[in-house]
Amino acid sequence: MQLFSHRGLFIALTIIVLWTAVLITSLSIRFEGVLFTLAIPLLLVTTFLYTGLFITAHDAMHGAVAPSKKRVNDLIGRLCSLAYALFSFAELRIEHWKHHREPASEHDPDYHDGQHSGLLPWYFRFLLRYVTWRQILGMAIVFNILKYCFNVPDFNLVFLWILPNVLSTFQLFYFGTYLPHREPCTGYDNPHRARSNDYSEILSFLTCYHFGYHYEHHQYSNVPWWDLPRVRRTGAGE
Repeated sequence: MQLFSHRGLFIALTIIVLWTAVLITSLSIRFEGVLFTLAIPLLLVTTFLYTGLFITAHDAMHGAVAPSKKRVNDLIGRLCSLAYALFSFAELRIEHWKHHREPASEHDPDYHDGQHSGLLPWYFRFLLRYVTWRQILGMAIVFNILKYCFNVPDFNLVFLWILPNVLSTFQLFYFGTYLPHREPCTGYDNPHRARSNDYSEILSFLTCYHFGYHYEHHQYSNVPWWDLPRVRRTGAGE
């Protein structure tokens, strides 16, 4: 358990450090001339790391970042939730456990409203369920502080801070909610109302940090994202 805890903490801190380094770099570059060629790669990398930041917060909701150190685990969760989009870790955890208790039901905060089950209507309902006016106001304040106090250009702020954040919400929704929990034509066939993708482990990692192995996540919710491939291969959750 101690090794498991240390490994999870190391991986979480690595994601946080990489996200911080890439974001600072992205906001610091003056994109002129040939440097514009860096914008797209930085957008993709920043989006991927934003997704990793939220996945880390998600694992902390399950106590999987540092299983033997609850205070450290929750501190990491709060830090990642705040850095991602000024989310309250405590509120996210309450809503997420509602999802696990009654997945793909009217009581599931991540599920559609029973009528608008298409990709975009479901996605927008998903966003509106979690994003609050306080977050929007807070992000607007941060935007203006970065722009007027630190002289970060509008292009950097919009293209390499706001856009990666928005894209990562869609990445998380599509691979972690829509694909796993949409109802099959034959109906749900397990109590988790979830299914996993058939991607290779490399593609599974690149698409959403193995979050697409979603049946395994619901079956063994204490297992961190980086250990889900082993669970999928062996069916062993401990």
